[in-house]
Amino acid sequence: MSSSSSSPTHADVVTKLLVLRPWTVGEATAVLGDIRCPHWADDFPAEGDRVIAGLFDQHPAWLAAYGHRLIIERDTGLVVGSIGLFWPPSEGVLEIGYGIVASRRGRGYAPEATQALAEFAFTAPDVHTVSANVELSNPSSVRVLEKAGFHRWATEESTAKFRITSPDHDRR
Repeated sequence: MSSSSSSPTHADVVTKLLVLRPWTVGEATAVLGDIRCPHWADDFPAEGDRVIAGLFDQHPAWLAAYGHRLIIERDTGLVVGSIGLFWPPSEGVLEIGYGIVASRRGRGYAPEATQALAEFAFTAPDVHTVSANVELSNPSSVRVLEKAGFHRWATEESTAKFRITSPDHDRR
């Protein structure tokens, strides 16, 4: 398949600092088997990455184009986290989740990756909103979503609910 193909089957999402690339089955197997890969940051995988890798068997669509991706630094080629869309959408809404390893936090990676993957999500058929739920005890994650253009629309007990809507959703 050429890189000019119109199919997003395994298209990387490239940003200024990052490449968001779909997980491979081999990488998920390595994470679950505690096997180190040379292209991983020293502190990858984090616990959240292990949880996601363990769920691919139950949710094979998460390995597809609109699923979960590894976050790779463009300048080093190292995997520094993961981000994903919890496919399939529900009534046009996809949930997003993300995590950056501790050694790479504070560099703007999480908001950049979150904004880019949300924009990519809007290319999926019938998806008009990307949502995220964040523990209020995690103010850093709240800031990530705000920087990525998400808006808080509800707060329940210890959780804030954020979302971003496709710019052309109102024009449909």
